[in-house]
Amino acid sequence: MYISSISSEELQKLEYAGFPGKINVIDSPGAEFNRAVNYLRSQKILGFDTETRPCFSSDQPRYGVALLQLSGPEKAYLFRINCMGMNRRLCNLLSSEKIIKVGAAVRDDIRGLQKYQDFTPRSFVDLQSMVGDYGIRDKSVKKMTAIILGFRISKTQQLSNWEAESLSESQVKYAATDAWVCREMYIKLLRSEKTAVEK
Repeated sequence: MYISSISSEELQKLEYAGFPGKINVIDSPGAEFNRAVNYLRSQKILGFDTETRPCFSSDQPRYGVALLQLSGPEKAYLFRINCMGMNRRLCNLLSSEKIIKVGAAVRDDIRGLQKYQDFTPRSFVDLQSMVGDYGIRDKSVKKMTAIILGFRISKTQQLSNWEAESLSESQVKYAATDAWVCREMYIKLLRSEKTAVEK
């Protein structure tokens, strides 16, 4: 059983955790890109997320998706979409029925990626639609992580520049962690009992 929501005070008491595996940043097709796709295709469940450079004023142009994050249990890959676009093999991966892609508010992320290259998204799971069955009301990734996994993730890089020439170590860690926790939450929920709906 999970608590339905968590307060900021309770959140502060939790330990921080981040993606424990190997993180690879990929900005162009090539051998490393092919290795990444081969690894991701070998997984049954992937954590999924995207990052976009934030706009701080209404007269600024809206930026496109800068980063696509896909995570398995021990490796996470960050694809710099603003540098390399949506490669056909990435589109095929996101269209595969055999691989479950888990994220939060995935519709907006998918729409952002489709602006680069149209593809048919298949086997996507949105945690925000799923957690209600377990009695969880908080829908932010930070709070869902705390409730389901029992630790805290840092959000300090959320509004950083995802189109920077090179991503900082903390940006890389943040981006990988965001995708990875979605995968971990999904697996934990599948092993948990749903909350009985009161008649």
